[in-house]
Amino acid sequence: MDIALRVATSEARTAQRGGRRAKVTVLDQSLNTGMIFVERLLGRDLFYQYVKSFGFGTKTGLGVTPEANGNISNLAKAGSVFAATASFGQGLTATPMQLIAAYGALANGGKLMRPYVVGQIVQPDGTRVDTKPVVVDQPISLRTSRLITGMLIDVVEAGEGHRAGVPGYWVAGKTGTAQVARTDGLGYQKDVTIGSFAGYAPADAPKFVMLVKVQHPRDVQWAESSAAPVFGEMASFLLNYLQVPPSRPIPKGSAPPVQAMPILPPASTSTPRLPLTTSTSATATHIL
Repeated sequence: MDIALRVATSEARTAQRGGRRAKVTVLDQSLNTGMIFVERLLGRDLFYQYVKSFGFGTKTGLGVTPEANGNISNLAKAGSVFAATASFGQGLTATPMQLIAAYGALANGGKLMRPYVVGQIVQPDGTRVDTKPVVVDQPISLRTSRLITGMLIDVVEAGEGHRAGVPGYWVAGKTGTAQVARTDGLGYQKDVTIGSFAGYAPADAPKFVMLVKVQHPRDVQWAESSAAPVFGEMASFLLNYLQVPPSRPIPKGSAPPVQAMPILPPASTSTPRLPLTTSTSATATHIL
C-alpha cells in the first residue's frame, strides 16, 4: 500500500505504508511525502534560500570548463506543487560536483567549500602558488550538520543505504532513485531510472565525500541495489588507501576491506565489450 499527499491539484505518492513517521525514518525509507512535510514546515521562501545557499543553481567555481549551473528555476514559479516536488528532487537539475559540494558542507560542519582540482601551480620562473581552501557559504550550523550526519548514518545502519556500509566505520549517506524525463513529451520514461548514492566517511571524522551514479541500471530499480553497493566497495578501498583506522569493532565474519593495491587483469588480445545499457560513474573529493 502506498500513501498520498495532495498538493494543490496534484497528488504526491510514496511506496511505503502510511502512518506517522519520525524524520530520521523519512530518510531511512525515502518517503517523498515526509520531505513535502518538511518543506511545508520551512515555508517556500526559506526552502528556496536553503537550496541556493547549498550552491545549487550556480557554478561551483571548480575551474574546469565547461561547467553547468544546474536549474532550480521551478522554485521561482507560482504554485505550491513546484516546491513540494523539489523537496524530494523532482523538477530540479544539479551537476554531480554541486551535489558533492553540498554533501561536503554536511561533512565540514556546515561550511560550503569551493572544490578544486589543481592543488598547486608552478609559474615559469619556478614560483609555486598553492590553492587554498575557500569557504563559499555556511548554509547550516555545526550543530545542524552533526544532527543531519547522525540521520545519514542511520540511513546506512538501518535504512535503504545499508549496502553502502563498511565494517568498522561509520558511513553517512543517502540513496537517490531518479526518474528520467521523456524527450518526446511530458512525463517520464517507463522503467528508466538513475540510481545514486552520495555520502562521506568516516562520518565522525570525514576524509572524503563521494557520489556514485548508475545510469539506467539493469535488473534492479532502486539505488539501494545499484549505487549503494558500489559506494560501499569504493569507500572500503579509499579508507584502506588513506590508511584510516577503524573507529569501531569489526564484526566477526565481515568481508575484508577492499585492498588499495589494484590487481591488473590478465593480458588479452581482444577488447572487452562494455554493457551498452548501463553506465556507472563515481566521483570523490578529499576533505582537507
